Amino acid sequence: MKDLMTQFKIANVLLENNPRSFSYPSLYCRYDAPVFFSHTEHAWELYGPGTFDFTTYFNSLSIRKIRKFTVAQKVHLHLELKGSACVVEQTMADTFATQPQPLDDSAITLDESPDEYRTVDFELAEPHEAVLVGFRIRTKGQVYLKNSYYYADVEQNDLAEVNLVLSTTTFKKEKFVEHNVDLVRREIIQDDPEIAQHFRMFVIDNGRTLDKDALDGDGITVFPNPNAGGAGGFARGMIEAQRIPSFKTTNILLMDDDVSVSPESIKRTYWLLRILKPEYRNSFISGAMLNYEVGEDQWEDIGYITPSSNFAACKPPLRMTILHDIVQSEQFVPTEEQRENMYAAWWYCVIPISTIQKQGYPLPFFVRCDDAEYGTRCHPNIITLNGICIWHMAFSTRYNAAVERYQSTRNIFIAQATTGVAKNADPLGELHNNIQVELKNFNYDDAELLLDGFEDFMKGPQFIGRPVAEECFMRANRKAEKHVPFKELREMTKDIPGFDLDKLDNISIYRDKRRTRGEALVDFITFNRQRVMKETDNDFAVIPTTGWIYLPGKTRGKNTLIAIDTSRRTGIVRHRNIDRFNEIMHRYHDDLNKYRKNKAQLEKDYSAARDWLTSKEMWINYLGLNKSESSNQL
Repeated sequence: MKDLMTQFKIANVLLENNPRSFSYPSLYCRYDAPVFFSHTEHAWELYGPGTFDFTTYFNSLSIRKIRKFTVAQKVHLHLELKGSACVVEQTMADTFATQPQPLDDSAITLDESPDEYRTVDFELAEPHEAVLVGFRIRTKGQVYLKNSYYYADVEQNDLAEVNLVLSTTTFKKEKFVEHNVDLVRREIIQDDPEIAQHFRMFVIDNGRTLDKDALDGDGITVFPNPNAGGAGGFARGMIEAQRIPSFKTTNILLMDDDVSVSPESIKRTYWLLRILKPEYRNSFISGAMLNYEVGEDQWEDIGYITPSSNFAACKPPLRMTILHDIVQSEQFVPTEEQRENMYAAWWYCVIPISTIQKQGYPLPFFVRCDDAEYGTRCHPNIITLNGICIWHMAFSTRYNAAVERYQSTRNIFIAQATTGVAKNADPLGELHNNIQVELKNFNYDDAELLLDGFEDFMKGPQFIGRPVAEECFMRANRKAEKHVPFKELREMTKDIPGFDLDKLDNISIYRDKRRTRGEALVDFITFNRQRVMKETDNDFAVIPTTGWIYLPGKTRGKNTLIAIDTSRRTGIVRHRNIDRFNEIMHRYHDDLNKYRKNKAQLEKDYSAARDWLTSKEMWINYLGLNKSESSNQL
């Protein structure tokens, strides 16, 4: 007997009424006439005559991925339109598309209908070469659009049973979290009863600053939590997701607190989970990170651990208002090197509960590398999809030495030793490179953070397995180089001849000077003249504070470096200090000798502790939870 066929929604046609949509309208629709939201009609007004093209980041359909990953059969478009006469056409984009291509014989002409909405449903053609399919509307005047979406024919028995928990971890980011809670409550839980039955939201409050009584309810629960960082917060979410009475969680969506999200991304995630083919139901779904400040720029949707032990995006930076970039994102194929060490970052990552039950929980890292280690440990298939995303502050504007120098150094060593991830990565080489950069930039405080992280790794798994993560992070923050506001920096630099803060710009700060091979060799041997050769000029150079930026031509031979953080409008004056240089170098070489002597035993100890460090029992003790404790009835 043939299974019952159902029409299953897979994506809404999305137009949003918020500052982001006003700033970057081409994420939603490209048009040559205005688009407004009509409060009287509760619909979008296409203020024609004009052409309105929906072959965009949010409103095209990734047909190639739909075919590969899902049980969807025929795919359809549903539109509700009122107003002037118009023509609706299907569009497509192939691998090399720079402009959407309308399909021949796809045009549907609609007569004027000023008083009643006309419903248009048509099956979408699927050319073999199509990466995306979409549509455009050509109007002779004003047209209203509402309640429009894509749907697919799916056999009822092919739909997966999905119960999705969204877990977000926060530490004193009340404004972001409360806004996202309100969005989820209003536009998912109260707006879509079908999803609401199969959806819960947890807020893991590491700062214990949220008003739990005010936020709890409607399937949303706040859990006050010890400040165990992102790793501890997400581990708590994983534990609580499996404790909900009468709600068998199948997937958990981990999402950062300081992000902006469209509720449509969460809806599409739920719909995608329901129609995945059985062989892809253990996949991770990775939401893209778009730039909060430049909302059309995609920074990453899949990451990988590089051979030098850094964390990098698999894809190049892409601009999601450009059709060519939208296509490239959807058809991207990672390299073998990337595939071996890929992960989905936890700013937006969906993980099957079955994977957690099999692979365990994150390592107790506090922050940094927890998602990279977990993703490479599980080695899942990772699915990305245009329109499933968040907007996040760019990393370049929030550099934190305690994270990038202490946490990153310590955690990649621990990850590699404990679970064997990124076997080809070279954290020791990266430590050496970072020590060199910080010392040549006279940043002695942050050079010491690198060694703090390395030494804490060498304390072994019993150290990291105790709830010391917050203490370690706070210590690193206290020790990190302290920058001062521009007002104080002006006072600090008033006696430096030739320095004028008001004459600086980004280009002059980030621009380097060329140097010869001989000069480079001298700089390498002498650590920018901090050993062997001590005579230098009395000039200064201006550089960025960001630790991974090194401008050797500009800094060579200088006694003074003025480091500027343009995004925070802060800075610091650094002076060459031969005594501190020698102290740090001696400490570094002592650490290397200790590591080489104990490397085999360290790796053996960490590997033996893997099951304990990734267990629910460890996290229950770490977070001080009662084993019999269960979640509130939601």
